[in-house]
Amino acid sequence: MYTVKEISILAGVSVRTLHNYDQIGLLSPARIAENGYRQYDDAELLRLQQILFYRELDFKLMDIRALLDDPNFDRIAALEEHGNALTARLLRIEGLIETVEDTIQHLKGEKEMSKKALFEAFSEKEQAEYAKQAEQKYNPETVRASNRKWKGYSAEKKQAILDEGNQVYTDMISAMPKGADSPEAQAIVARWRRHIDYFWTPNLDQLLGLAVMYGQSPDFKTKFDAMHPRLTDFFREAVEIYVNDCEEL
Repeated sequence: MYTVKEISILAGVSVRTLHNYDQIGLLSPARIAENGYRQYDDAELLRLQQILFYRELDFKLMDIRALLDDPNFDRIAALEEHGNALTARLLRIEGLIETVEDTIQHLKGEKEMSKKALFEAFSEKEQAEYAKQAEQKYNPETVRASNRKWKGYSAEKKQAILDEGNQVYTDMISAMPKGADSPEAQAIVARWRRHIDYFWTPNLDQLLGLAVMYGQSPDFKTKFDAMHPRLTDFFREAVEIYVNDCEEL
């Protein structure tokens, strides 16, 4: 049997977090000792490992609890899925790192990159990551509807949409010297808002939330930093101005 402190040290999880998991029914101890201490056995250790894997993949706690409490939950199948998801993330990050390095060489004049090469690391996996991030902030059914809408496009249409989005970000970089409140930057934000309609139609608060998310999500920030180190901050500022102007109308 293991105490909370021993589990905390073993798994690198704070005691407070373990207490919270117990309170919400996510990870309960095998028993409570006479002295009131929580005690865990190997079954709880394996459940905690699953929790940490799902947390690494950005699942919400209540969703993790529902998955683990499902009578049909298959631990081996879940581990295989974790491995596939983490491998896909690794490959995506490796591609992004390569793009960052190539872009640095391009900016130093050591390597020529085409406009398309700037965005070769961004594929439909970006859309999947966007959906996962958005589902944590907005109504899940709205996001699922967005996913269905995306899957309904042909391969050619999907590529055209991705290219259009990349052009929005490229044009925003070009507009930086003119300022976030410039007519050029504000027109680009308006284009971006229309572009988002290919997936779903956010209200103004949600539109600003997306821009903020670009700077807070490690995956998205890595992608945008590869384009320009100030892109996320400038983009958020431009969207804030756009939203404020729309609300004043």
